[in-house]
Amino acid sequence: MTSEIVIIGGGVIGLAIAIELKLRGTNVTVFCRNFQAAATHAAAGMLAPDAENIPNGAMRSLCWRSRALYPDWTHKLEELTGLNTGYRPCGILTPFFEESRGAGEHTATSFPTGRCANGSGSIERSRDAQDRSLSNQGSRGENLSPPSPAYWLNKEAIHQYQPGLGAEVVGGWWYPEDAQVDNKALAQVLWTAAESIGVKLKDGITVEAFLQQQGQVVGVQTNAGVIRAAHYVLASGAWSNELLALPVLPRKGQMLSVRIPEFASELPLKRVLYGQDIYIVPRRDRLIIGATSEAVGFTPNNTPEGIQTLLQAAIRLYPQLKHYPIQEFWWGFRPATPDELPILGTSYCQNLTLATGHYRNGILLAPVTATLIADLILEQKSDPILSDFHYSRFQSQPSTSTPMLTHSANFSNGHHPAISPQHPPLPVQDSPLIIAGKTFQSRLMTGTGKYRSIEEMQQSVAASDCQIVTVAVRRVQTKAPGHEGLAEALDWTKIWMLPNTAGCQTAEEAIRVARLGREMAKLLGQEDNNFVKLEVIPDLKYLLPDPIGTLQAAEQLVKEGFAVLPYINADPMLAKRLEEVGCATVMPLASPIGSGQGLKTTANIQIIIENAGVPVVVDAGIGSPSEAAQAMELGADVLLINSAIALSPNPAAMARAMNLATVAGRLAYLAGRMPIKDYASPSSPLTGTITS
Repeated sequence: MTSEIVIIGGGVIGLAIAIELKLRGTNVTVFCRNFQAAATHAAAGMLAPDAENIPNGAMRSLCWRSRALYPDWTHKLEELTGLNTGYRPCGILTPFFEESRGAGEHTATSFPTGRCANGSGSIERSRDAQDRSLSNQGSRGENLSPPSPAYWLNKEAIHQYQPGLGAEVVGGWWYPEDAQVDNKALAQVLWTAAESIGVKLKDGITVEAFLQQQGQVVGVQTNAGVIRAAHYVLASGAWSNELLALPVLPRKGQMLSVRIPEFASELPLKRVLYGQDIYIVPRRDRLIIGATSEAVGFTPNNTPEGIQTLLQAAIRLYPQLKHYPIQEFWWGFRPATPDELPILGTSYCQNLTLATGHYRNGILLAPVTATLIADLILEQKSDPILSDFHYSRFQSQPSTSTPMLTHSANFSNGHHPAISPQHPPLPVQDSPLIIAGKTFQSRLMTGTGKYRSIEEMQQSVAASDCQIVTVAVRRVQTKAPGHEGLAEALDWTKIWMLPNTAGCQTAEEAIRVARLGREMAKLLGQEDNNFVKLEVIPDLKYLLPDPIGTLQAAEQLVKEGFAVLPYINADPMLAKRLEEVGCATVMPLASPIGSGQGLKTTANIQIIIENAGVPVVVDAGIGSPSEAAQAMELGADVLLINSAIALSPNPAAMARAMNLATVAGRLAYLAGRMPIKDYASPSSPLTGTITS
């Protein structure tokens, strides 16, 4: 069988591309392993680039462009099929809750700086939201899109505008240009439209491998035989990783729906509600509630914990739905990349185009993806914005990238993956590192203190390939020696800042410094950074953390919306208590700070790892790469190493060594150690030997 263009993947992205290509006069075949299993069916259909407050400028611009295409795109599909897509430019409301910060003192959580209503008017236009949107755009001016308007509704206004919200809601943002589409209806419309214009649709066909020769795809091996075409498009979502060495992994999302009773006690919900870790999408006779985000591979099914979490958050946001009958549960697998941005454009094969990794924005980005990919294939016209989503952005990442452990391809410094026949695929599957909902590739954190110069620090951070760097807030604020110009020395668009409360001896001091750290991160462009490394250390000789002060500060900072990463003694009971109060990680010391003594608390760290439900970061005392590897072999999720790198005669070389040790230790932990025996066991067989 031959076809001019073969598209692998029959979800919303693959079908949208197929329709666009066919309407431009090409022959197109779509292979779909299971149409009903596509992520399209498991979504909610929100078109919410504003409500989601997407931080990446290029991604935000791409989403705005696609949302602008939606009215004409859905109208065209509806004309082709006579079916309704359920597109509604309804706007989206993002309510905020009131949380207690102390006796008699209350604040609305997560208010963007400078955006609170002044109380004199019920609705306010957010000008600084527009200014901030413009300032955070991508570097290429041609990618810029105009910002969308946003309006703040105070408590009185939001409850008038949307009756039935929870009593704790104290205000919210109204994004009038966001919209929704009925995802299941859209999937059926796309399939019907493609069929009606002559796209060949092959459901139940699984593509098993690409056949490649000299930089070209010469065919695809399927469960129905070899298929050949002139050009190929990979749009298989969460399954893309099975065909190419791309860092795309499944992220399971659980959802449910409740039926609106015929005679509801109040007016039914009319607007999409986008709350913290929850959204509620109204349809004609039901409410869609979602969604969890779980790095569990392709583990199927709904779970009691997942559904309970959704229901609790939804009832808090819109209490009356607790009386609505549950209609349906379901789940799906979103295709997530390490930076949560799609992979779009050319590949290392001249006749293979990539359109995958859309994560939670596949439905939103369908029309713009179809246009960009069709332009690229048929007209060789590459929109400048595609460079922000090219697969090569992962080339500079070292082998700390977890997904690469499952492939024989390591990205080189050139334009193509370096495929080495000497390195067979590693049958090791790892989950991504997720801290407070944010995904990281590297499992090594580094610091910025104790270096002999800013230049040595910069070189070491680069050599370590770390993505998280700790910064002592007090030392930056006071311009302490070695910290002058630190804020400008690193590219904070590529490195996540972890402000720490070093130098604080009491819980009260640590809380104040944590607040300063959050503001410092905002000033450096990380407006959504709520991370803090919590250190409460009254002991100036041994620098051991105060467990009571640490717990007190952690409880308060969690209430204030911080993602708290507490530095602690290797105390399993304290670690579990900190996890229970809501800390994002626990960070037990291996030995005293800066001592270089290595792992002196191995037994306790093992207990902490066994019982932890959050990432475990081994912090302090690691002195050599062998000790770093040993800590990772225990099952630690992350290492934080500063002194061993900064105090080395060659810090950059040591930083690289620590990176390699971290990767080696993690891989060894995943592979599993051989059993220890009390006796020898020959490595060569004793049978079949030649006798003399």
